Amino acid sequence: MCRLNRQFWLPAIVALASLVTEFPAFAQSPVQPAIPASTPASSEATDKAAAAEPSAQPVTTAPPYKPTPEQVGDSLFGHQRYQAAIEAYKKAPRDSAEVWNKMGIAYQMMFDLESASRCYRMSLRLDSKNPRVLNNLGTVYDSLKEYGDAERMYRKAVKIDPSSAMIYKNLGTSLLAQHKYKKGWEVYKTALTIDPNIFKSNTNPRVENPASVQERGAMNYYMARGCVRAGMNDCAIEYLRMALNEGFTNPKKIEADSEFASLRGIPAFEQLLAAQRNQ
Repeated sequence: MCRLNRQFWLPAIVALASLVTEFPAFAQSPVQPAIPASTPASSEATDKAAAAEPSAQPVTTAPPYKPTPEQVGDSLFGHQRYQAAIEAYKKAPRDSAEVWNKMGIAYQMMFDLESASRCYRMSLRLDSKNPRVLNNLGTVYDSLKEYGDAERMYRKAVKIDPSSAMIYKNLGTSLLAQHKYKKGWEVYKTALTIDPNIFKSNTNPRVENPASVQERGAMNYYMARGCVRAGMNDCAIEYLRMALNEGFTNPKKIEADSEFASLRGIPAFEQLLAAQRNQ
């Protein structure tokens, strides 16, 4: 699967080896201040004030706060009401690159890749150097199996934001889908250097990985390597289990791979290999 851009809290359980879409942070709604009540010191003081000001002005209150269309869209998206969010975003200013990006994500979450691509391109027309939007457009290309264009988007994005482990992870996954295993693994290592926890599950929106079973097996195998390097043994064993089930590798090859030497002696790892040998 592929990652889109950050900070939408989606509770869905997703498959491993995903591509992730980045979502911008929620805008904070302003808090309307309370108007303090009047507290006169005494009834005498009140009488004197009344005498001095026989025609006191009525107390006025601030008008109720009304959220912007963009804020309404953000709230609807957060509740996974994607079509309603899109309708709200359409009422926002049309010159906002951020709104076009959010609308693109909403379309993508509904698997309308043509509309998502159109929105991302409109966003890039307004802000051509936004790495989040370049990443998001890359995930659309990956979903369409247009891996060359996806790779181009990710490389543009990391050139602008070389500190993004997530974009490097997406790039690595795209390279693996093209059978560029060594290059994909090198990119994964870069992602791990930036963020050792990049392979852990996170709260970013994700979209379906279109790779074949064999390609997913390769991705899972290299994901297992990444997890071992990050010291996440349980994660590595789970990825190896999927790589084995998808027929990409076998116990003999895993035992011969020095990357997995640290897993030897761990009961779950030994049981996994033993079970595969007995099949």
